[in-house]
Amino acid sequence: MTSGAADAAYDDDTLIARLLERDERAFRWLVRQLHGMMLAFARSFVRDAALAEEVVQETWVAVIDGLARFERRSTLKTWIYSILANKARTAAQRARRTVAFSDLGPAGGDPVDPDRFMANGHWASPIEPWDAMTPERIVAGQHLWTVARGAIELLPEAQRAVLILRDVEEQDGPTVASLLGISEGNQRVLLHRARASVRDALSKIMTDPQKAGPDKKTTQTGQGPRRQS
Repeated sequence: MTSGAADAAYDDDTLIARLLERDERAFRWLVRQLHGMMLAFARSFVRDAALAEEVVQETWVAVIDGLARFERRSTLKTWIYSILANKARTAAQRARRTVAFSDLGPAGGDPVDPDRFMANGHWASPIEPWDAMTPERIVAGQHLWTVARGAIELLPEAQRAVLILRDVEEQDGPTVASLLGISEGNQRVLLHRARASVRDALSKIMTDPQKAGPDKKTTQTGQGPRRQS
């Protein structure tokens, strides 16, 4: 196998070419970019961590075996997630743990506390809009990122899958609906509820500095966030 160039970001065409050449460095880069979120996505279908890991591993094998037949009608990432979704559904059916996404979507109330609104519908204490919470701003504070990850993990399976695909993997609505086998309308409802839950968790930290914990203090002294044990 070839050694590849410097370990930097690849565009799809370059990445696919290197993967077809069996470039180990390119493959390791791709795995680092996607593996964690693929595992979280797989667990939206199967609750068992070991089974989810097996599904992801099977997906990587299928990617390697099928790459030469990839017709590039979508991005490489979307193609990989389509393989993952199919394998995860199959695994869930085998384990008889399939959950209908439609059953987890529109039912239930909005996760944002209504007491946080005034009579005119405005926020009593305005918070950061969702679009302002960019990945860069979240990653800039280790504690905020920890809170966000924890909030995502606590989401219902369908909401977590939609949020990961839309806001982490940056897939568009129709693609996400197709991958998950749901309607675009249901996809929008799931995304709204997921964003509201994560935004609510983050707003509690951002509006109350006392909740920022020791990570914020160490960052302010220039020592950086402490490693979690």
